Amino acid sequence: MTFPAELTTLLNIELPIIQAPMAGSATPELAASVANAGGLGSLGVAMMKPAELRDAVAKLRALTNKPFNLNFFVHREPDLDGYDARTMQAALAPHYAEFGLGPVPEPAVHSPSFNEETLALALELAPPVISFHFGMPDAHAIAALKAKGIKILGCATTVAEAKRLESDGADAIIAQGHEAGGHRGTFLDHVDLGTVGTMALVPQVVDAVSVPVIAAGGIGDARGIAASFMLGASGVQLGTAYLVCPEAGTSALYRKALAEASDHATVVTKLFSGRPARAIHNRLTQELHSLEDEAAPFPAQRAMLAPLIAASARAEKAEFMQIWSGQAARLAKVEPAGEKTARLMREAAALMRG
Repeated sequence: MTFPAELTTLLNIELPIIQAPMAGSATPELAASVANAGGLGSLGVAMMKPAELRDAVAKLRALTNKPFNLNFFVHREPDLDGYDARTMQAALAPHYAEFGLGPVPEPAVHSPSFNEETLALALELAPPVISFHFGMPDAHAIAALKAKGIKILGCATTVAEAKRLESDGADAIIAQGHEAGGHRGTFLDHVDLGTVGTMALVPQVVDAVSVPVIAAGGIGDARGIAASFMLGASGVQLGTAYLVCPEAGTSALYRKALAEASDHATVVTKLFSGRPARAIHNRLTQELHSLEDEAAPFPAQRAMLAPLIAASARAEKAEFMQIWSGQAARLAKVEPAGEKTARLMREAAALMRG
């Protein structure tokens, strides 16, 4: 079975499968394993400091000579002057007291959006592929990256966003369905929108743009991959499926939660970061559900939650942890990432032949 060649030719990879960036969980080892198997390995680097990013890329390049992807955020910097944190802090205070953590921190931004300094670092590192979440940087940044030979991927949650990404210079578009784990990439409309499912979104995006389309969201096995190609996608992106691989940076507690997740175990919440993101529901999402709209603007909410998340992890309790997961966690098999990549594509090919 021959898979669509548009994406593999564009990215110089053998198999049209991308391991999602997943900041904090995607390691150089994970990305290299996928790349060495013929797919596109990715690192989510939006939260990394420059020295950390240089180190991660150096480790990745020491493990593979194949193409890889670095993912950056292009969010609007929040205006905290107009945000009153007292309601959220009051709600979090009892949980902080439970762990003996002291006062709830103020909202703060520790990682900037993609800017001129980030652009300079990206040009210095010159990865073969860069993907953007929450939109695209301005035209001069895209031109500079392309002049360096870097291929650009953008994430769309609606047809309108896909068209915008194409006009802004994306070489391929990730059509992210509502089933996806982690942050929704919505950027044109209100952050609470962009809720189209993968099955409905992918063919409409394929019909609307001329660049390759990558299906993402709730794809957990070869059946989902084969279905994506039947919908017209040129490639697929999987995240949750790779979180259980031994090379991933997921903790034992995180892996346990994924293993026990049902089809309805996740919830889309702004409580962890300030933007809608799909995670396994827990005590935090249940008890603070009514305060979703009180979350600080992204990514400032993270600062108020960080000590509580860390304390919950130290106590080996998932009650307050952010456990990003798509709706197909139950389909994830524990196996090395390279083996998973090859197996999934082999099985998808067999299904398509059938």
